[in-house]
Amino acid sequence: MQVVLKAVAVLAWLAVVASYGARIHPVGDSLAVFRVGLLVVAALAVIWTDWSRWLRWPLVLVALGVLGWHVWMRLPSQRLEPGQFLLYQQNLLYNRTEDAAFLAQISELEPDFITLQEVSKRNEAITDALRATYPTQQLCRAQSQSTEAVLSRFPSVPGTAFCSTPDGLAGVQIKTPSGPVWLISLHVAWPWPYRQPDQVDRLMDELLALEGPVILAGDFNSVAWSWTVKRVARASGTQRVGKHLHTFGDMPVPMHLGIDHVLTTSGLGSVEQMPTLGSDHNGVLARLGGF
Repeated sequence: MQVVLKAVAVLAWLAVVASYGARIHPVGDSLAVFRVGLLVVAALAVIWTDWSRWLRWPLVLVALGVLGWHVWMRLPSQRLEPGQFLLYQQNLLYNRTEDAAFLAQISELEPDFITLQEVSKRNEAITDALRATYPTQQLCRAQSQSTEAVLSRFPSVPGTAFCSTPDGLAGVQIKTPSGPVWLISLHVAWPWPYRQPDQVDRLMDELLALEGPVILAGDFNSVAWSWTVKRVARASGTQRVGKHLHTFGDMPVPMHLGIDHVLTTSGLGSVEQMPTLGSDHNGVLARLGGF
């Protein structure tokens, strides 16, 4: 039994350490998804080994410290910030069959900006239905079943709309009452061994070229503490807004997989989890306290 416990403890701790190593190899971001669970396993295994207490308890304290940070970052805000602007973000799911509930929610919330992913032939009626209220629309087809989209109540700056295809980015600069701001919708592939690292590499030039305030939201397929999210934030000069939210899938364990994020130049504001409404992703309502 001790041999098994020690093997589990060593492997779990190695995986935890490797989850911080995405700069060296992209497998780090794949492991980062499971970091919380790995920390729990590592701590429990270490406690039950017969290693010296001078080794066991410092390792347990480290695990508890990191777990405490994750718990803190997932606690719901006691008070939602009022925000200067509202943004609604959601991956629609390419084969959805229900649009009415989504449109009703948008009508009720009246966000200033909307960022969408997986707009397909099957659900593009959503953007058509919103065109009267959101006349500024930039849709970029990345794959046959996936289009990224940005919608705004405010007019765009002429000549600024662009797509990065097939790399899942749609953008346009918007004229707001507070000045111009880039509005970007991003859809990143799954982490290694899938194509996420190469896709993000190709997007760097597009993001580095943005000048001025930026609002960037989308389905990152990466958790908030991943190197992918950090790379996108640094290249675009933005910061994540709000707490960590569970935004994807009904997990059999309380893993809280949050892969949909909102970033702005200032990072000011708060985020709130919204219903799925026909998708496999929760919507995210962001109250932005400036750009």
